Amino acid sequence: MKDWWEVTFPNGRQSLTITDAHGYPVQIAYGEKGTGKPLFLLHGIGSWSYNWRHSIEPLSKYFRVICFDAKGYGFSEKSLSRREQNGHQVIEIERIIRELCDEPVTIVAESLGALVALALAQQNPQLIARLVVLNVPIFAQKLPHWGMSLLSQIPLEIVQTIDTLRLAYLFAPLVREVMAIERRGVLFDPSILTQEDVFWITYPYIEFPGTLTKVTEELQIAAREIADFQAGKPNWLSKIKDKLNTIECPTLILWGEQDTWFPASDGEKLRQRLRNSRLQILANCCHDASFGASKVVNAAILEFLQQTDWF
Repeated sequence: MKDWWEVTFPNGRQSLTITDAHGYPVQIAYGEKGTGKPLFLLHGIGSWSYNWRHSIEPLSKYFRVICFDAKGYGFSEKSLSRREQNGHQVIEIERIIRELCDEPVTIVAESLGALVALALAQQNPQLIARLVVLNVPIFAQKLPHWGMSLLSQIPLEIVQTIDTLRLAYLFAPLVREVMAIERRGVLFDPSILTQEDVFWITYPYIEFPGTLTKVTEELQIAAREIADFQAGKPNWLSKIKDKLNTIECPTLILWGEQDTWFPASDGEKLRQRLRNSRLQILANCCHDASFGASKVVNAAILEFLQQTDWF
């Protein structure tokens, strides 16, 4: 099967070194296509750049589209010797943007990536000119999937042992089958998921030891955040929610009408708190909007950026 990076981007997969939130150098995998104003695509938890496979080409006709794998995800470096803290992705994404661009950017971000983008817009408003967020877990009451809850409760050392033994590689057919079942569960039309999709979605888990460990670590951080919020303890999630009204850049909120992870009513609550925002509910769309409703999502992004003079 042809390498996805080579097929998708003129220069294939590129590598960028940044200093992470701990102060250590890490390698970040990214690709870019097109010219013009910069537009970054941010993936969600457990995913990587491949999730934007149906947006890169259409958007690159008008913009310089940049896709990257966050630290620990996809083809980027997995730093297993260091434990992460809340908000580390905000610091690292800021450094990626500064390294690749010298002007304000548009960020299009999904799920956890969208939550990180909101935090970045609060902390570094000068970096972001326009913001598009999809199905944001900003008002999450729990981890939305039983598998996430299970991983969040397993000691990280056990998960790391599984990674080190490369059990995902040894049981690759089973991993692909389980992942296919789960990914179809977040699609309005499950039949659109192809075998090639399944191959690439699972590729980092099967081929790169450490992927499952880093995803589990992020899930454990998320579970603690939600628990602290419900207990009234200081938490990163509340800090983001409390400062939503400070975000000034034009923002488009896209939400799947049938999202069973985070209800579409959360989109309206978010719109009310973002003073320069608009909300579009996506019919016939569940949580995986970037893939499951890609044509509508791409059209909405282009219309929004045209209406807000970002062409």
